[in-house]
Amino acid sequence: MKRARRAGPIPPSPNPAATRAAGSEAWTWVVLAAIVLFFVAVRVRLLAMPLERDEGEYAYAGQLLLRGIPPYRLAYNMKWPGIYLAYALVMAVFGQSTIGIHLGLLVVNAAAIVLVFLLARELFNARAGLAAAVAYGMLVVGPQIMGSQAHATHFAVVPALGGLRLLLRSAASRRRLPLCAAGLLLGLTPLIKQQAVFLSAFALLYVAWSEWRARAFPPLGRAGRVLLFAVCLVLPLLATCAWLAAAGVLDRFWFWTIDYARAYVSEPTTALQNFAIMTPRLAAPNAMLWVLAALGLLLVWTESAARHRAAFVTGFFIAAFLTICPGYHFREHYYVTWMPALAVLDGAFVFAGANLMRARRALSGLAWAPSVAFGVAMIWAVATQSAFLFTTPPAEASRAIYGTNPWPESVEIARYIRARTGPDDTIAVLGSEPQIYFYSGRRSATGYIYVYGLMEPQPYAHRMQLEMIREIERARPKFIVNVVIGSSWLRRADSDPTLFDWQRGYLPAHYQLAGWVLTHLDGNTPADYHTDYVWDAALAARSPDPRYQTIYVLERK
Repeated sequence: MKRARRAGPIPPSPNPAATRAAGSEAWTWVVLAAIVLFFVAVRVRLLAMPLERDEGEYAYAGQLLLRGIPPYRLAYNMKWPGIYLAYALVMAVFGQSTIGIHLGLLVVNAAAIVLVFLLARELFNARAGLAAAVAYGMLVVGPQIMGSQAHATHFAVVPALGGLRLLLRSAASRRRLPLCAAGLLLGLTPLIKQQAVFLSAFALLYVAWSEWRARAFPPLGRAGRVLLFAVCLVLPLLATCAWLAAAGVLDRFWFWTIDYARAYVSEPTTALQNFAIMTPRLAAPNAMLWVLAALGLLLVWTESAARHRAAFVTGFFIAAFLTICPGYHFREHYYVTWMPALAVLDGAFVFAGANLMRARRALSGLAWAPSVAFGVAMIWAVATQSAFLFTTPPAEASRAIYGTNPWPESVEIARYIRARTGPDDTIAVLGSEPQIYFYSGRRSATGYIYVYGLMEPQPYAHRMQLEMIREIERARPKFIVNVVIGSSWLRRADSDPTLFDWQRGYLPAHYQLAGWVLTHLDGNTPADYHTDYVWDAALAARSPDPRYQTIYVLERK
C-alpha cells in the first residue's frame, strides 16, 4: 500500500470582517479619487480664465521673487508674503502664465479636498469624509465665491487642514512630532492669508483644552506640550521677519501689514448689512448644503457617537467664520476659509443622522436617508451651476463674474507694451491692475501697484500719493497705462485729490497717446461683451465713446 502523503499546514481561514473592511477601504479611495477627478475636470476647462487683480498682484510679486527681488521692495501691499512665496513656487513648477497659475490652484484644491476627507474621517467615519470632500469641492468652485481664481484663501486652507488633522492625531497618540508639524503648518497659514490667524488661535486653544482634560498625564508634561505647540506656531513668522530684515524690507513690511492694515480694518463699515447682502447671495447655489451643515452642527451635540467631537467641530466652525470678518467687508473669496468647516458639518450630518435613525427602532430602516438627502443636495448644487461648470467658455465665465473689469484687455495691453519696451524699461499703471505688470514682464515704476488705499479716508493717503508721484517722476516710465474705470480706483467723495490734480498737468506734458481700449456690452449675456482696441495710426480715425469707461495707453514723448 502507498503511504498517505502528509498534509501541509492548514492555511488560516479568511476573516470575513477583515476582508470586508479592506474592500470597503479600497472603495473609499476609489470614490475619493473620482471626486477629485470630477473637480479637476471642471477646473481644467477654466484654466485659461484671465487673471483678476489679486491674482495679478500675487503673480507679479512671485515673478519678482523668482528674479531675486524680495516682497515690499517694488510692490507694496498689506498682504503677508506667504502667498507671494506660494505663487513663486507654483510658477517655478508650472510656468509664468495664466494656465500655470491655475494649474497650481487645481493642485491646491485637489489637496484641500483630500485633506477635508481625512479630517472628517478622523472625526467621524469614511462616509462622512467622502461627503465632506465632495461638499467642499462644490462649495469653493462656483462663480459666486470666485472659486475659479487662485485667491490666497485657497492656498491658506491646505496647511490649516493639514495642521488640524495632525492635532487630532497628536492628541490621540501623545507623540510630539505630529504636534510640532501641526504648529508649523498652522503658523504658516496666516502668512498666506492674515485672517486665517483665527484658525491658528483655535488650534492653540484646542491644544490647551485637550491637555487640561488629559489629567492622566503629569501636569508638567501637559504644559510642555502646550508650550511646544505655541513655539512651533510662531516660528514661521519669526523666520519670515528674519528673512525680510536680511533683505532690508522689514520696515516696509511692518508699515504695510501692520500700520496701514490697522487703518484699513478700522475704517467704518456697515458690517451687518454687508454680511446680510453677501451671505445669502453666496449661499444660494449651494443652499441645501448650507442647510445640511446647520443640521450637522445641531446633530453633533445631540447624537451620542458624535458628541465627543462636538467641541472641536464647533470651535472649528466659529474660528473659520471669524476668518471672513476682519474689516467686515465680507468679500466673496474671503468665504473660502469658512467652507472647510461647513463641509465637515455636512459630513457630520451624514454620520450623526444615520446613527440617530439606527438608534430608534421605528426609524432604523431609514438610516440611509441622510446620505440620500446629501446626494439630493449635491445634485441640486451641480444642476444650478451646470452652465458655468461644464459649458461656459473661460472668457465668458470671467465676464459673468467680473463684468467689464479689464481682465482680458490686460493681456492685450501688456502684449502691446512688451513688444515696444526692453527688459530694463519700466511702466506705470494709474489704477489697480497689477496683472499688466505680470503679463508684460516689465517692472513697475512705482511700488504702488494698487490705488485703492490712496483713495481711502485714512491718515496715510496723502503721504502715499506724494510718494507714488515722486517714484513715477523719478523712474520716467516708458509707458503709463491710465485706467479710467471706477472699479479700478474706488474713488470716494472724500478721497484726497492730489493724484488727480498731478495727472492733469504731468501726463499731457510728458506723454502722448499710443492707444485706447474700451469695453462695452452689446446685449444681455457675457457673450455680448465687445472690446475696441485702437492703436497708433488708427487713433486719427477713432475716438472713444464718452458713454463708456476707457483705458488709455500713453508713451513717453
